Amino acid sequence: MNTNTKVDFYFNKAKKWQEAVNLLRTIALDCGLTEELKWGCPCYTFKGNNIVLIHDFKEYCAFLFFKGVLLKDNEGILVQQTENVQSARQIRFTSALQIVEMKAILKAYIFEAIEIEKAGLKVELKKTAEYNIPAEFQSKLDHIPDLKEAFESLTPGRQRGYLLYFSAPKQSKTREARVEKFMPQILNGKGLED
Repeated sequence: MNTNTKVDFYFNKAKKWQEAVNLLRTIALDCGLTEELKWGCPCYTFKGNNIVLIHDFKEYCAFLFFKGVLLKDNEGILVQQTENVQSARQIRFTSALQIVEMKAILKAYIFEAIEIEKAGLKVELKKTAEYNIPAEFQSKLDHIPDLKEAFESLTPGRQRGYLLYFSAPKQSKTREARVEKFMPQILNGKGLED
């Protein structure tokens, strides 16, 4: 079992899920994956490709499969974190005992995810052009050429981030306020979180 010392802090900090995440670590490493630190979390890779990540939240801890949407999910245990997550899927745990009882199933899911990588399978992601552009933002794009040019110069991921954020509110005035607030950031070539 080859642990990565850069990741040890995650497992050593005292927290609610310490026993559970240590079990998940052991399972991932038993499957021959390489342990790395990515996004502040333990990430397990196969030949440099992300397979599964361990993360914890207030109510649960989880294995996050990067291409989880491609897994067969015979057990019906994969969860889509939010409606906008296209590829990744979680298996959530609320106790260490649950992980112990599911050990064989979890390994089977990991081995299937490795086979998906070996086969070079890709997830067909929704294209930016397929996302809804709220009327409030479309109006600005139509009337401010510099804004349109700046928005089109952003990476597809940044464009999607803005479109999802601008579309989320139910009220037009809230959508309008969000567009107004972030116009300078778009004009400066920055994403929502930059």
